[in-house]
Amino acid sequence: MENLSFHDGNIFNLLHTRSQDPSHEVDQRMQLHSSLVRRLSQEQELEGHQGCVNALAWNSNGSLLISGSDDLRINIWNYSSRTLLHSIDTGHTANIFCTKFVPETSDELVVSGAGDAEVRLFNLSHLSGRAEDDNAITPSALYQCHTRRVKKLAVEPGNPNVVWSASEDGTLRQHDFRESTSCPPAGTAHQECRSVLLDLRSGAKRALADPPKQTLSLKSCDISATRPHLLLVGGSDAFARLYDRRMLPPLTSSRKRMPPPPCVNYFCPMHLSDRGRTNLHLTHVTFSPNGEEVLLSYSGEHVYLMNVNNGTGIMQYTQGDVDNLFSFSNNLHDVEYPPQVSTTPQNGFHRNCNAATVKKCTELVEIAKRSLEEGTDVFYAIEAANEVLDAHSNDIDSALRHECLCTRAALLLKRKWKNDAHMAVRDCHNARKIDASSFKAHYYMSEALQQLGRCKEALDFANAAQHLNPSDADVVAKVESIKRDLQAAGSEKNEETGAGTTRVLSLSDILYRSEANSDSSHDMSRSEREDSDYDEELELDIQTSLSDDEGRDPESNAMRGSLNLRIHRVGDDDKPMENTVDNASSGTASSSQNDRTSYQPEGAIDMKRRYVGHCNVGTDIKQASFLGQRGEYIASGSDDGRWFIWEKQTGRLMKVLVGDEAVLNCIQCHPFDSVVATSGIDNTIKIWSPTASVPSVVAGGSAGPATANVVEVMESNQQKLSRNRENPLSVELMQRFRMQEFAEGNFHPFECTQS
Repeated sequence: MENLSFHDGNIFNLLHTRSQDPSHEVDQRMQLHSSLVRRLSQEQELEGHQGCVNALAWNSNGSLLISGSDDLRINIWNYSSRTLLHSIDTGHTANIFCTKFVPETSDELVVSGAGDAEVRLFNLSHLSGRAEDDNAITPSALYQCHTRRVKKLAVEPGNPNVVWSASEDGTLRQHDFRESTSCPPAGTAHQECRSVLLDLRSGAKRALADPPKQTLSLKSCDISATRPHLLLVGGSDAFARLYDRRMLPPLTSSRKRMPPPPCVNYFCPMHLSDRGRTNLHLTHVTFSPNGEEVLLSYSGEHVYLMNVNNGTGIMQYTQGDVDNLFSFSNNLHDVEYPPQVSTTPQNGFHRNCNAATVKKCTELVEIAKRSLEEGTDVFYAIEAANEVLDAHSNDIDSALRHECLCTRAALLLKRKWKNDAHMAVRDCHNARKIDASSFKAHYYMSEALQQLGRCKEALDFANAAQHLNPSDADVVAKVESIKRDLQAAGSEKNEETGAGTTRVLSLSDILYRSEANSDSSHDMSRSEREDSDYDEELELDIQTSLSDDEGRDPESNAMRGSLNLRIHRVGDDDKPMENTVDNASSGTASSSQNDRTSYQPEGAIDMKRRYVGHCNVGTDIKQASFLGQRGEYIASGSDDGRWFIWEKQTGRLMKVLVGDEAVLNCIQCHPFDSVVATSGIDNTIKIWSPTASVPSVVAGGSAGPATANVVEVMESNQQKLSRNRENPLSVELMQRFRMQEFAEGNFHPFECTQS
């Protein structure tokens, strides 16, 4: 939709305003204005690492950039000259995943976290007077209390004394440099490192209604810059959690496993809250610059925006709301999905309804309807509908809003990208709230539910649509189609029952049930376990073979061959895993039923907006970031080596740039300038600035030319997401396999694609 205007005003007007009345607000609005975003181009490539670059961060004034890599080094770059200042030999023994400048230390203190489960603090002043190649520094502080990989660090603006580390061991630790500068390795005798701020080793949930039970392997954390007492974490389930540090219990040691503390809010898109899929997890969570919104990036999923504060425009739902959304007999006067857009835009002026806006919206709806009829340009037609509903919902009357909702639902059902059917359900629900006797809303709802495999509910809506318009041939065919699907499902179920067929347990089931029943299946008593540093593990013995006719898939960079797995529990002397699972399976249902009876599920905050087009499958360090001091644009890396930029308000795709030969993971916007730094599998860092001679939606980089058809790129990414859904544990297994390779010294440049 190149002809659509953007919502950040005319840059010439902003320049004129700044010349008349300079203000910080105008500078913020100009930092990454739409006219600059569309001119972003690769300016420079920083060379200095010998492995994948997994972490980037600017210092507070933007004069320095820090990076961490698989080469076990931290590099410090000068922003003005775009040159390497220091390359520090950290002493880590596994991939560096995170690194930060410690605030208010004159940029002399930097901290790193790595796959060796260690957090290390370095003083850069110790490099002064040394030879250029003498870059090994003894850590000023060394924390070894984690038992799994450290995936993310957080610092508080203005606080030079504390750093927080999030680890896959299920704990978030608070390290205060004033109290200690070292701690013994986890598991050693008499370890009493009291640094655990969040113990989430029993904190993961498979669904909103389930009690927390499994270890929440933390992947990401962030501290609000505007309200630093607020802490956001995300990990190996679908729910991001917001905590108020003032309300948390005192720091503890890890020798006793604690129940997860209550959080302020759960964040999860409603359609992801009841999946029960063990592979669904977050790779990145972050606050917006003003602290009012959070951004969540999921593995095998999309990027989602949500509001932080409860109040107007916030939709907090429970499991009952999830069930009611699909029910024909639900109460249409309940909460609206998604929440309405605020009537006060970001520039602070009240939005006035006018004839020009209504005319523009009417034209956009007609464009969308025409694309639906012709079956062409579906992606851009959805963007046109997004513009009406997300930017001008309060400027149009209910009739036009209803028409746009139904049209967008139909377009989503035609496009069939991942979770498009769930988005269509939301639109149909809102359309029914406007007109409870809407034929289109009922018909498209039946189509959406049929695509989701909810045929009983689909038939209810199809019958209602047929009652509203008995002569419509399409709805008659829809009713018959759904009846055939129901009949086929019933026949299949009867055949399985008659033959005594039982469902074959997947590896996902085995791992989940084993974790759920670990307390009853191990000889150690619960009391003994709680008083120790015991942490139950599963080991996968992986054997691979590669024949002459097998090898690397050139399209997916995947190795094809046979893979044999032997699963056993650490400390069980190789007792067969199958016996444990079978013996405990009957108890699982009973235990789960008791937990559900006593557990009172919390609510969760639903999505505000979704950003689609990229692919996040290959890595669990992939970031989604707010761009600029006002956070008006959203950016994410992708498995195809590109990075995507969307307009936050409407989800409209702004820019696609080629930034890596394999996978792009990290995106960090400069604090003040119109500059972005990115990194990924390549051992270089790319610096981007608005230097292109003409604005465009897509652009190339060092890795390749400009992409002509961005829709084809996104279609390919959606296919990868769907394949990942069918193979939920493939990524995790490959992660562990490549970790074993790295430990044995068999380093491969693609290792960190499964970081």
